Amino acid sequence: MNIISELINDAKTTIQFRNKVSKRQKIQDRQTPKAGDIAPDFTLFDVTGTESVSLSDLRNKKPLALVFGSYT
Repeated sequence: MNIISELINDAKTTIQFRNKVSKRQKIQDRQTPKAGDIAPDFTLFDVTGTESVSLSDLRNKKPLALVFGSYT
C-alpha cells in the first residue's frame, strides 16, 4: 500500500509542476519570435572584441547566419 501512495503523491507532484511550468511557457511563447518574423536588433562585439556590430548594420546587405554556441 505504501508504494501505491508514493506513486499517487509523485503523480500529484508531477501534475502540479507541469501546470506551473505550462503557465510560464505560455508567457514565453507569446514573447518568442515566430518563423518568418524579422529578428530583433541587437549589438555584439566582433571576434577581436574591439568593434561592435549590430544586426541592423548587416540587414539587407547579404545573407547572414547567426550561430550561438561554444566551440570548446
